[in-house]
Amino acid sequence: MTRPLTKRSWLALATALLALSTYPDPGQSLPQGAPETVCDTMLPFHSGGSVLPQNSVSPFSVETSSSTVGQGQTLRVDLTGVPAGLSFGGYMIQARNRNPPHQIIGQFGTARDGTIKLMNCENSVNNSATHSNAGPKQQVLLEWQSPVDFLGQVVFNATVAQSYAEFWVGVPSQPVQVVRRDVSAVPLPTLNPPSSAGTTRAPYTPPTYVAPNNVAAASADPIYNGCGQSKNCFGFPDGCVASKTCTSVATVNVRGDVYEFEIQSGKGTNAAYVAVGLSEDAKMGEDLTTECVPENGRINLYSSYTSATPYAAVRSSVGQNSARLLDASLVDGVIYCRVQREPLTTVQGRTFDLRNGKYHLLVASGSSLKENSVGYHDIGRLPSGKAISLAEVQDLSGSSKLLVQLHGAFMIAAWIGTTSLGIIFARYFKQTWVGSQSCGKDQWFAWHRLLMVTTWSLTIAAYVLIWVELKRAVWHAHSIIGLITVILCFLQPIGALFRPGPKDKMRPYFNWGHWLGGNLAHILGIVTIFFSVKLPKAELPEWMDWILVSFVVVHVLVHLIFSIGLCFNHWQVAGMASERHLSQRGNNFQMGDLSHHQQHAMRNGMSMERKVDAPYAAMRKGLLGVYAVVLLLFVVVLILLVVLAPIEQFLGKS
Repeated sequence: MTRPLTKRSWLALATALLALSTYPDPGQSLPQGAPETVCDTMLPFHSGGSVLPQNSVSPFSVETSSSTVGQGQTLRVDLTGVPAGLSFGGYMIQARNRNPPHQIIGQFGTARDGTIKLMNCENSVNNSATHSNAGPKQQVLLEWQSPVDFLGQVVFNATVAQSYAEFWVGVPSQPVQVVRRDVSAVPLPTLNPPSSAGTTRAPYTPPTYVAPNNVAAASADPIYNGCGQSKNCFGFPDGCVASKTCTSVATVNVRGDVYEFEIQSGKGTNAAYVAVGLSEDAKMGEDLTTECVPENGRINLYSSYTSATPYAAVRSSVGQNSARLLDASLVDGVIYCRVQREPLTTVQGRTFDLRNGKYHLLVASGSSLKENSVGYHDIGRLPSGKAISLAEVQDLSGSSKLLVQLHGAFMIAAWIGTTSLGIIFARYFKQTWVGSQSCGKDQWFAWHRLLMVTTWSLTIAAYVLIWVELKRAVWHAHSIIGLITVILCFLQPIGALFRPGPKDKMRPYFNWGHWLGGNLAHILGIVTIFFSVKLPKAELPEWMDWILVSFVVVHVLVHLIFSIGLCFNHWQVAGMASERHLSQRGNNFQMGDLSHHQQHAMRNGMSMERKVDAPYAAMRKGLLGVYAVVLLLFVVVLILLVVLAPIEQFLGKS
């Protein structure tokens, strides 16, 4: 016969049951997530630290939606099992600077379903994340926002617990590059950490742990499937579709009244957008464009209408319901979207009829954004060589930029090169190489005439070439000032044909007019080249302005040195003239017996029979040689920027 339990026995049994209920289940992680005391090490303190992390390869991975992200932009971070479907219970994740001091970077966003618990580590807010419940899960999707004041590489480190006694620490992602962005995003709330915040060591990683190599062999990009057979494909650089290596590419697939576009940026380009335009003339302006822009962790679709003067891509002019996004992704920095456009779109009274119209495809991408618009297409831009009916499948090639390149090269050679040197000869070398002639003319005049005739020829040829290319007048600062320059250049040699004789009373007026016209044309020519840097069609880098500024500085300094030398010449010659004048008075030689022209020559110390160079001739010749070499370097560099535009694609390859 059993004895009934006493009060003391019931109390002991209850205590035992309570202890058993609170003992951690081997299959469960900490139910409320990781504590903030482990922010530094990310090492779970299971069973008082007696349970150590696994040192085998982790069956879990940390994947990011892109390998690059702009300052203030949002990135998706996935925590999954390998293979997919493998469950885990608890986790902790944070992004750290890949370089010392390895501080925690950025902030995580909250989850609508409350399954993510945010942590405040290193005196900042929401910069780490953990589980809010330890139940089994196969995947965790997080949103992480990069800071607006950080540039560099970050690595996401995670601790993943498959059970209470089985967990991995220091599971890394591939590095993510945080790059500069023109437009700042709205940041998540954050506290400014003190300057001393941050740890000087990286998160804990078991000594024998080796990160798995998750880089798979690159497979053929599916966007190229069917190119030239079932859909039109076009991209840049020209000819890249055949080799499937486009920096940016667009495809058009037509099925009845369904007009489907695919747009994709290249890997490693750090593109902030990729776009395709429909243009009637292969020129920027009055085009219907479709833009794919990653924003806040997703791809957004925009339609824009471009204007040429000034250039802009305006979204408010186009109904945003004229196209819809069918599919989109951002993987390893590659922007991809699939878009369906309406067959008819009317913008500012202009109708884009995809059924009956013929259009050039214009592909562009850039690394920056503007307020409610895309930034400059510094990664590249290329229009197709011919307008096509979108339903007719054919091979496409890029339009030729030869005439634009020749126009730019000729103008640079003329106004940076030959004009600058020709003016130097005429102003400072009339008393150099005295007695030496070419084709019956003094050396300074022969060289001046040769250089200026070259300027005239190059300018007229360049002007004709750009008219052949544009086939219409386009009015902006570059074209207006350029036209004035061409007119002045055209008139200069015509005026020279009517040059009065040396003793003619109109000769001083001619000299002043010829000097003014030539120098004014030179100044306006250089100003026109400055304005060309901003032209979308030229595709010149903005830093070309600094090269032009450097040329102006060098040219002014050379003029200054020559002018100082000329002043010394006048002082020395004036002294010689004064001595001769006193000697002539001592011999009772009357100046009144000389003609006015002879008196003027004597006062300036320049005897009509003089056959020697003015003083400092060697210095002038040496400085001329140095200036000619430097000028040639400027011309070569500037012409290369014009011919190889956009130069960024060549610099990127190098």
